[in-house]
Amino acid sequence: MFRKKKEDAIKGEQKAGAINIVGVGTQIKGDLETSGDIRIDGKITGNLLSKAKVVIGQTGEVNGNIHSDSAEVSGLVNGNISSSETLYLKATAQVNGDIVSNKLVVENGANFTGHCQTGLSQTKSISEKKKIFDVRAERQEATA
Repeated sequence: MFRKKKEDAIKGEQKAGAINIVGVGTQIKGDLETSGDIRIDGKITGNLLSKAKVVIGQTGEVNGNIHSDSAEVSGLVNGNISSSETLYLKATAQVNGDIVSNKLVVENGANFTGHCQTGLSQTKSISEKKKIFDVRAERQEATA
């Protein structure tokens, strides 16, 4: 009974306090999963799955799909983006792929090539992907 509350509190702290950074000049090949916020200033070739916020800096590049609670793109994304909350495309953003998001904010100057779906009904598929992420995390905790 008390253990469940403590585990939930720890998970909440990890989500709120964990910030991951892929710095300039760093290249990662493969899928990346995180329960905390992540900032990409380097290059990722693979899918990115986050239960928190994803920030793609001006020098950041992602060649793969992004699934997150919220995202802010200032760099290059070659792939689909799905965000269950808000997706911000900054003036320097270049996105080549489809977007599914509850809310979309596009600054003047951002480049977007693809299809876009916004609104609560569109984010149902994102919730299903997050459930898969939760199951993976539970399996990893059980084996650790």
